[in-house]
Amino acid sequence: MYKYIISICLLFVYANGFSQENHQKKTEPKIEKIKKDSIIYKTGYGLRLGIDISKPALAIVDKSYSGLELVGDYRISKNWYVATELGFEEEITFEEFTKSTSKGSFIKLGANYNAYKNWLDMNNEIYVGFRYGFALFDQTLNSYKTNVGTPYFPSNTIKTPVTETGLTAHWTEIQLGIKVETFKNLFLSAGFSYKIMVSVDDQKNFKTLYAPGFNRVFESNTGFGFNYTISYLIPFINK
Repeated sequence: MYKYIISICLLFVYANGFSQENHQKKTEPKIEKIKKDSIIYKTGYGLRLGIDISKPALAIVDKSYSGLELVGDYRISKNWYVATELGFEEEITFEEFTKSTSKGSFIKLGANYNAYKNWLDMNNEIYVGFRYGFALFDQTLNSYKTNVGTPYFPSNTIKTPVTETGLTAHWTEIQLGIKVETFKNLFLSAGFSYKIMVSVDDQKNFKTLYAPGFNRVFESNTGFGFNYTISYLIPFINK
């Protein structure tokens, strides 16, 4: 008899303990894994347009020059931009025996690669660029001396201008520069370029000394350039 009573008591204690354990599991709060939020900085992808302010500044101090250049680029990936420059230039070149004027329009097409790794939401650039350039221009030989003067044969200066139109120039150039975002979407840029002339038309009996967009043409058919631009980004999307 006592054996049965003890067995029933043990069964009751076991059942009561099992019931309390289940109840405790149901009432305990669930601990979920909380993912830490990570801040993602997005930057604008769009069209950036600007002007080379070094050319109007040069025209102020050098009366033999006038010019205007517009610049633009479009971001196609994290580090790559398609880029272009177009404009108009007129330059009077003074040599020992000649005075000539080159006047015309130009366009340059190519791409820039940004080698600078920005921090957080910065949008600056240290870029390397490549361009193909084309110019359509007129060349005028304003005056020239026929020969070197001597006591017996004085030099003769011809002042009748001779103009040839529809001349062209083709070249390639490598650019190095920096772009800094000074205010939201507003950029200042400074750059240097090394140019190699591929082909250029010369005026009859006179070599082209200056090509718009290329600058001075040296004997080695190379040239140099510098620009200082201000531009504004029109963002289409943020990535």
